Amino acid sequence: MTQRTAEVRRDTKETQIFVRINLDGTGQSELSTGIGFFDHMLDQIARHGLIDLHIQATGDLHIDGHHTVEDVGIALGQAVAIAVGDKKGLRRYGHAFVPLDEALSRVVVDFSGRPGLEMHVPFKSGMIGHFDSQLAFEFFQGFVNHAFVTLHIDNLRGENAHHQAETVFKAFGRALRDAMELDPRALGVIPSTKGTL
Repeated sequence: MTQRTAEVRRDTKETQIFVRINLDGTGQSELSTGIGFFDHMLDQIARHGLIDLHIQATGDLHIDGHHTVEDVGIALGQAVAIAVGDKKGLRRYGHAFVPLDEALSRVVVDFSGRPGLEMHVPFKSGMIGHFDSQLAFEFFQGFVNHAFVTLHIDNLRGENAHHQAETVFKAFGRALRDAMELDPRALGVIPSTKGTL
């Protein structure tokens, strides 16, 4: 089996991002974005998606975290798109429900080739540590635009913003894992009646 890996560099006047992934990993991560809570969330994606993930990001955090978080999403999306390749044998769809105490989130992903995001997360706090909760949307928007996936994210319950975010990122990792797995019954087959994704 061909190893499904990728490396992406994204350098702008606002950020310098390096991403390396192995879709068939064990959930190991090396993360440094300068935003502690964001690193914690990226670690959830790696561990629950069983994706080996290395991200090094330097950004204009003296302004705020927006450019760093968004550009990490873009670079991660680009890396995933490269690593899944032609999508032959891919399960394509994945979903997960994840609880954490009072919080519960559902994430559904489709490697459709069509970028789309529906995210409904009524965060109970604007800030989680030094992470602006609005930036979760920017991360996922950047990801879907460059991974070419359709993504639905719904926080169904939650009173603690940390718990809400953590259930979202854990469920995202698990849904990705399902969708990116190779189906032994469909190896070499593109999972679409169109014959392409």
